[in-house]
Amino acid sequence: MSRTLAVVLAAAAVLGGTVASALPSTAATSPLRYVALGDSYSAASGVLPPDPTAPPSCLRSTRNYPHVIAGATHAQLTDVTCGAAQTKDYAGAQYPGVAPQLDAVRPDTQLVTMTIGGNDNNTFINAITRCGAAGLSTLGTGSPCRDRYGSSFVDDIRTSTYPALVRALSAVRAKAPGARVAILGYPWILPERQGCFDRMPIATGDVPYLRGIETTLNDAVRRAAAATGVTYVDLSAVSEGHDACQAIGVRWVEPVLQGTNPVIVHPNALGESRMATQTMRVLGLG
Repeated sequence: MSRTLAVVLAAAAVLGGTVASALPSTAATSPLRYVALGDSYSAASGVLPPDPTAPPSCLRSTRNYPHVIAGATHAQLTDVTCGAAQTKDYAGAQYPGVAPQLDAVRPDTQLVTMTIGGNDNNTFINAITRCGAAGLSTLGTGSPCRDRYGSSFVDDIRTSTYPALVRALSAVRAKAPGARVAILGYPWILPERQGCFDRMPIATGDVPYLRGIETTLNDAVRRAAAATGVTYVDLSAVSEGHDACQAIGVRWVEPVLQGTNPVIVHPNALGESRMATQTMRVLGLG
């Protein structure tokens, strides 16, 4: 009888050890500590519904790509994305009552994502608005924006935006040295050659010009990521054919006219979802 009991107890001990080893540890099942930084492309400004926890001035949506990623990975999300953010708003308050974005990043943060740089010095937004005004002045003919501004936009991105990106990414890395940090490029706003003057008021000859400015911006983001050991999420291939000139249900970015979002030339819900998908693929999340 005692021998039988000993065998049963030994078997139970082995089985118990097997079950215990198969169960995930508390650390393994704790949610990923995820902080989302960045500008309106990260905040999904204009996409409904708005995030009720966000400052109204930030125009943040609950359907932005950070929320999509957090929902898919069950991460613990701290979202401080804010429309119109520049790299300087990482260290300083963007608006009264809106804390510097870096305040959200802690030493135990495990994942940080962002889009940033497009608003620095208003360079890229000025390129879009000025090229739009120039296109309207010629009713879509010629290349009035390129003729007037030449290399000024790309020069500013290379000389001002790029070093600002390096500083911002370095600051993020310093705040959370153990975190996986990723910065997304910007999805295509215009096709490579043929525009759509009825929806995007860019002159025919300025379509490749403005696309070239966005290429320079994304290259600055990519180079800054490489210089600081940050993961670059390249959207150039996956967003091809999903620019603002495409039909509803195909485009990821809304046009100036005939669009569905009150915040024009920004990603719609589909675009944010696809940005999340690409980010998860690159980072191996899912």
